[in-house]
Amino acid sequence: MRLSEFRLACAEEFGPEYAGVLLRDHWLAAVGGTPVEALELGVSPRDVWEALCVDLQVPVERRHGRGLREAQ
Repeated sequence: MRLSEFRLACAEEFGPEYAGVLLRDHWLAAVGGTPVEALELGVSPRDVWEALCVDLQVPVERRHGRGLREAQ
C-alpha cells in the first residue's frame, strides 16, 4: 500500500474531515503513537492502516480500502 492509497482509504472509510483528525490525534498502541507519527518513523502505510482498522473495528471485508485493489 502506497501512502496515497492509505490516505484515500482513510478518507473513504472515515470521511475526509474525520480521517484528518484520526491520523493526527488517534493513539494506536500497536504502532506506539498516532498514525502520522508512525508514518514519520517509517512504519509502512499498510501496517498503520491495519492497526487503525483493528482499533476502530473496521470490518475485515473493507480493510483493503474501498475502491482499492485487494490486500497483498
